[in-house]
Amino acid sequence: MNIGRAKAKLYTRYPLSSVLIYNGVTILHFLLGGVGIILGYNFSWTGYPFGSLYLAFSFVQMYAIMPLTVCPNCVYYKMENSLCTSAMNLISKKIAKEGDVKDFPKRAKSPFCHNNLYMAALLAPIIAIIPALVLNFSFVLLAILLTVVGLFLYRFFVVFKKRACPHCSAKYMCPNAKAMGVQ
Repeated sequence: MNIGRAKAKLYTRYPLSSVLIYNGVTILHFLLGGVGIILGYNFSWTGYPFGSLYLAFSFVQMYAIMPLTVCPNCVYYKMENSLCTSAMNLISKKIAKEGDVKDFPKRAKSPFCHNNLYMAALLAPIIAIIPALVLNFSFVLLAILLTVVGLFLYRFFVVFKKRACPHCSAKYMCPNAKAMGVQ
């Protein structure tokens, strides 16, 4: 019995504030991560190419691969007048053909699945900036690292657990919601 735990309202259209927070946190994380890599390795030729490569990878996996491979299989793709927390269902409807909702859980299967690419995009700047701090310490770089770590934690403990996943109409088939215990 769930005493004291109200069932979260499922959204067919997320509030604009949720969409802006989700995408704002995502974009800020990626941009600061790229800047951190560039600044952290500015003493060698590697800073700009690796920082730029990271930026390209992170934005492509989130704003191209996800609407092409994950979103077509999501319930938000099929819902009329729907808006998911990332708003990628709107982009997906324009660039991808409808998939099968039974395939939605595949977003977490295989070594190069979207979930793993997403985690790589979130963790890569943290992993890359730590050695850069040792090699090329600056308070600006430290502040960027702490901010990126803070955004990472905020994403998982606030955005996902409180704003996005509990209200998601796909949460009963989503491996991410299951892993976070919000089904």
